Amino acid sequence: MSRSPFSWQLHGDGKTVAPGAVVAPHERLAWGRTIGIGAQHVVAMFGATFLVPLLTGFPPATTLFFSGLGTILFLLITAGRVPSYLGSSFAFIAPLAAATNQHGPAGALGGIVMAGVSLFIVGLIIQFAGTGWLTKLMPPLVTGAIVALIGFNLAPSAKKNFMEAPVTAFITLVSIVLISVLFKGMIGRLSILLGVVIGYITAVLRGEVNFSAIRQTWETEGLIGLPHFQTPEFHWNLAGLFIPVILVLVAENIGHVKSVALMTNQNLDAYSGRAIMADGLATTVAGFGGGSGTTTYAENIGVMAATKVYSTAAYWVAAIFALLLSIFPVFGAAVASVPAGVLGGAATVLYGMIGMLGVRIWVQNRVDFSNQVNLSTASIAMIIGIADYTWDFGGLQFAGIALGTTATLIVYHVMAAINKATGAAGTHPLTPDATDPSDPAASAH
Repeated sequence: MSRSPFSWQLHGDGKTVAPGAVVAPHERLAWGRTIGIGAQHVVAMFGATFLVPLLTGFPPATTLFFSGLGTILFLLITAGRVPSYLGSSFAFIAPLAAATNQHGPAGALGGIVMAGVSLFIVGLIIQFAGTGWLTKLMPPLVTGAIVALIGFNLAPSAKKNFMEAPVTAFITLVSIVLISVLFKGMIGRLSILLGVVIGYITAVLRGEVNFSAIRQTWETEGLIGLPHFQTPEFHWNLAGLFIPVILVLVAENIGHVKSVALMTNQNLDAYSGRAIMADGLATTVAGFGGGSGTTTYAENIGVMAATKVYSTAAYWVAAIFALLLSIFPVFGAAVASVPAGVLGGAATVLYGMIGMLGVRIWVQNRVDFSNQVNLSTASIAMIIGIADYTWDFGGLQFAGIALGTTATLIVYHVMAAINKATGAAGTHPLTPDATDPSDPAASAH
């Protein structure tokens, strides 16, 4: 029998979680504790969600608004069975920057809508056809290569921001590294957010922060006001920049569902398609209103793993908190005032982490690089992504991420097909005891 997404059973006495037990998605603790855990989810997603608009020039408050709204859509479409917060996806950073340079913010929003609609269609197919075809299309070698080239493709952007204020950037970078290694639990997981705060204070002391926008926002908009919404413009030559991003979003969503299923001992395979459809719809809605594309967040999986609370009630709380924060214009203006040096220090760590998450997929799935198919595929993908190759074809422009993703799929499947046809050995990217390709921790956002 289907369960209402708004009905939760009280777990035990509502106050404690017994050793070895978990609070399931359809359960909740007492509302006071649930609200507290929901607030933790907001803090966990905060740093990463705000980095995307800061790095791309999008309004932070608008992005926060659509992340909260997207989370609500996700919870409704998955019928309250899959706990998740939908925050800003890092996979959109490079396409957004390139599209904004060509057609301005409205054109970039059109690209987000294209990606969202495409992702929704893929989710619809998965809902009815299952994920088997997707695993064959994107084995761990391909998934790892795509995630890695996204991170490494962004390296020039990190360097540009870093060099605008090297001292501040260096302090930000060192702060993130030290916090992540010296502290465990929640503080360690918030290393990027805390590092940005330390970097911001440094920038203030060095006179690198411009407070005029904050003062102007306070004078013109007051304490409470709606975020700045904007409508998209559609330029079909941007399709090659944005649509390949959905391959990463699909992998992230499936990995998230599998992770929750593993930790709650439930079979949630039937909700993989719904999760992808929900993310596609959330991304589409964000694109139509001025927000960035969304994805499920590994940071919030960390909160669930630490608290053993997988209740979707906590995510409703987090979504409502996000919506409330987004209506304070001064808050958004303060976030937007973070200077380039701070962003450069954070991005140096963050983009590198994204790249290495792709490598982690290879390692955890024991991808064999003595196999020429695997070696050639990864080699070509990395060079195209890092060097940011660009190809104009029929009015469409394929830049580093799009071209690298396309090359990865073509090179791998063509070489594997030739190997199979000629009877050559080593056509498979995994050893017989390899692990599942959709590792939940391997998230590029």
